[in-house]
Amino acid sequence: MPLKNKQMNNEVIRNLLEALEYSTENVPLRLQVADMMMQEKLYEEASAQYQEVLNRNYGDARATSGLASSYYFQKKYSAAIVVYEQLQAILSKDDRTLYIKCLIQENSIPLAIEEYQHLLALYPDFSDEEIDKSLRTSSNDDFDDLFGDFDAGIDESYFMEKPNLRFKDVGGMEKVKEEISIKIIQPLKNPDLFKAFGKKSGGGILLYGPPGCGKTFIAKATAGEIEAKFISIGLHDILDMWIGNSEKNLHDIFEMARRNKPCVLFFDEADALGASRSDLKQSAMRHVINQFLAELDGVEADNEGVLVLAATNAPWNVDPAFRRPGRFDRVIFVAPPEESTREEILKGLLTDKPVENIDVKKIAANTIDYSGADLTAIIDIAVEEKLRESILKGSIQPINTKDLLAAVKKHRPTTLEWFASARNYALYANESGLYDDILKYLKIKK
Repeated sequence: MPLKNKQMNNEVIRNLLEALEYSTENVPLRLQVADMMMQEKLYEEASAQYQEVLNRNYGDARATSGLASSYYFQKKYSAAIVVYEQLQAILSKDDRTLYIKCLIQENSIPLAIEEYQHLLALYPDFSDEEIDKSLRTSSNDDFDDLFGDFDAGIDESYFMEKPNLRFKDVGGMEKVKEEISIKIIQPLKNPDLFKAFGKKSGGGILLYGPPGCGKTFIAKATAGEIEAKFISIGLHDILDMWIGNSEKNLHDIFEMARRNKPCVLFFDEADALGASRSDLKQSAMRHVINQFLAELDGVEADNEGVLVLAATNAPWNVDPAFRRPGRFDRVIFVAPPEESTREEILKGLLTDKPVENIDVKKIAANTIDYSGADLTAIIDIAVEEKLRESILKGSIQPINTKDLLAAVKKHRPTTLEWFASARNYALYANESGLYDDILKYLKIKK
């Protein structure tokens, strides 16, 4: 500020102070004087005026904010914190910024980080070099625990793998394999043929069915079949407490897949990530879903060679927009394993375990509606019983058919609860025929 202006301002302040001597109860005038003192960096004098206002009008928000600011600039950080805490419910952006700086100066780092989280949630574009430098240091464990590394980006080695599984390793699921083959595998193996028909490699398949029936397993086998990289993404890998960061995480994951084509991008819990937007109203998840749709469409990038698979236990909760052409235009039912497949699963699970005279066919026949996860649970129950028996007898007691049948009686198929819900959707919310495969599995005729 030019010296002349400064002198003029100081003269105005002196005149106003003289006026206050004749009008001591004039709160607006005293606030104006205090604000001018702050502009002139007369912080000690300003704090005295703000205190006078509060003596006459306790709780005045403008005076309280001014007093806290004056304490900050006088480096009275503890006093400023006490005053700012009185304003907690109505802190402005500037007040909250100074409050955080006071906390940093007093070495109250966890609370400073908490307040910074709040500030960024309210003002996503906010940045302050001093706060960032103080809180975002590599040595600050509190910040790392709460925020993670802001600038590290996605660790591709953490997300990506190259599975050795092939379709031959997956028992049953012939229809699922066929659908995946025509949609994903063949376009890569016969690009010229598909190009002649105007078909590109890429696109999406939504796998649905009861939990534990191998949706993730078949997705990995798909990547192995085409020797592609496999990226498995859960909801926790995307969602972030910071406004806008969830969308950024989703975009970064798609960009990672595009850099590593051909790539199978697998989304678990798709019913959460692709929830119906009409149910979410103003939820921040609406923005995440819209971002997901934009990434599937390849609005700003080419998705050719990015093969998107998703799994859900609740397809009826997925927004219909996800099933439009070019997105998840193939919706495939993954049923519990058939009897012959259950035999193969049981044989695999019993490999390298002490067994005798196991009638796998009989066990398979008694486990209708059991998922692969249910069959694993049965084996675990039988193993635990045999361990107890072996400890008592002092020698290894092998598992037999009777033990497995006893375990079957203890563990009911977890798919039954899923089918109870799915049946209602298949019967009464199936205008498009999307859930006909459920009716077929349940042997229900409409």
